[in-house]
Parts: sequence; structure tokens; C-alpha cells
Amino acid sequence: MDKTLHIIVPDGAGGTRLDAFLASVVPELTRAAVQRLIEDGDVLLDGIVQKSSYKVSEGEEISVTIPPPEPSSAIPEEMHLDILYEDSDLIVINKPAGMTVHPGAGVNSGTLVNGLLAHCSDLSGIGGEIRPGIVHRIDKDTTGILVVAKNDAAHEGLAVQFRAHSVKRVYVALVFGSPRTDKGRVESIIGRHPVDRKRMSGSAKHGRHAVTHWKVLARFPEVTLLKLRLETGRTHQIRVHMSESGHPLVGDPVYGGSARATGLKSPEFRGMVKKFGRQALHAKTLGFRHPSTGEYIEFDSELPEDMQTLLDYLERT
Repeated sequence: MDKTLHIIVPDGAGGTRLDAFLASVVPELTRAAVQRLIEDGDVLLDGIVQKSSYKVSEGEEISVTIPPPEPSSAIPEEMHLDILYEDSDLIVINKPAGMTVHPGAGVNSGTLVNGLLAHCSDLSGIGGEIRPGIVHRIDKDTTGILVVAKNDAAHEGLAVQFRAHSVKRVYVALVFGSPRTDKGRVESIIGRHPVDRKRMSGSAKHGRHAVTHWKVLARFPEVTLLKLRLETGRTHQIRVHMSESGHPLVGDPVYGGSARATGLKSPEFRGMVKKFGRQALHAKTLGFRHPSTGEYIEFDSELPEDMQTLLDYLERT
């Protein structure tokens, strides 16, 4: 169960960085753990999300929501990894559906981190024992490309680019309905849902700025294939933005995609979507500057077999 702390910045603490201040007053949190909570939108100052570098002021009220504790360490596990690229600084993985990126509450094994620790023991320590090398994440049931750092210098070099939103992140998704235009932009504040903590919401009172650009790749009678580019990278960003735009992702069990499947006219396609069992979302392209050489590198991956099967059916009918 989540635990929420309410802290008033005392006299004499003004001007201290937010992450350093919280790490000093909450013994159970390391500075890295505080930074993760801030990144996830779980730290609010007078109800507003601020950056780790924000300088606190005396008398400000800080609300810190701490999720249940994670396991103490990740255990290496031998598993097949679809490695697109690897050098002494980083490794680029094409993640399958059903694989969680790192251990967390209730998930101790079978994650990408478990497999990476068995593949290479020299992962960056910045992410901590539970998420060594992890610079960014994609959802368990989203497929596609992510990059993992193998040393602290690479981790920080990549993290700087993600914070600056200079990383190229392109997704492909199958959504319900047909957007009125061929391309568009969605902008909102995304934060924790006020009732369901497992969901995010674009109408939350407090959250972080999020922007998604989309373009139609193909239109079908009841669904549309979209190319989406993340300007920011918030939790569930594409899923929230598309759902709240009236076009939930096909198969999405959390944001309305599963419910929309019952209204599909074709019994065959309706059955395929129900069997699909996840959001039809694939992280297709990832581009960034190599943290050591400064050279821009870009990686691309084919659609996973299950999404391609849906598209093949739609193109035949």
C-alpha cells in the first residue's frame, strides 16, 4: 500500500535542491530514489510537480507518495534477448510483449533487468540495485526498442538527452475509430488518476506536461494505424492521449480498448482483438547521440508478429 508523507520545509533549509532536501529528511530514501519519485510525479510542492533541481523555500509543504517497497536486489536469469546493438557503453534491446522492464512490487523475476544481468554484469549503477542501467521504460505489454546503459557515464549521457526531450522516439499503434484529420498533436498534463493509482489521467489536478504528435499511416473501416512521436515521455502517455482523444488503443485493457472491441462489426476481427490481449503499441524507432562519441545513431524494428497479423487481416478485407 502506498505511504504518503507531508513535510514542511523548516527554517534554514531554504535554497536546498528538492532531491537533496528530501534525501536528508527521509532516511528510507536515497537521493536516486527521490529522483525517481519526482520523475514519476509522486512528489508535489504545494500541489505542483517540480524538478529535482528545484530550490525549496522555507514553509513550503511537500507531499511524497512512496509506493510499496521493491525487492532488495535483482537476480541474474538466463533468457533470450533480442539485441539490436551492443558496445562497451550501452545495449539496445527489442523488448517482447509480456516482459516487465525491471523488478517491482510483486515482480521479482523474468524482467529485462534479470536477463541483462545474466548477459552482462557491467550495467550502470546509477539506476540502483533494482533497475541497473535503466534510463527509460516501456510498458510490460508494449513491444519495441529501448536502450540500457552499461556504465555510469553512459547512463548520465543518455539521461541528459531524455530529460531534454532530444531523443527520437517513434511508435506505431492501432487505434479505434478514424481521426478527422491526417495528423495532429495532443498536449495535456498527465498525472496519477485520482481514484485508481494504477492509471494515469490527462485531467489530473497535478501532473507533468506531455505532448504527443501523431500521423495516420492507414485507415480501415473501424480502426486506424497511427505513427506517433513522443515529444515528452510520461507514464502511459500514448495510451492516455489516444484514449482521451476518443481513439483508445486496440486491445488496451486499462484505457478502454477492450470495451470498444465488443462493438466491432466483424465477428472474426472482434475475436482476433479479444485474443490479442494487450494494447496494440510498438516502440518502432529510437534515435539518440552516443554518450561517448557524440555520433547520432538510430535503430528501427519490425512490427511484432501479433500486430502484423492484425494488419494483414485488415489489409485483406
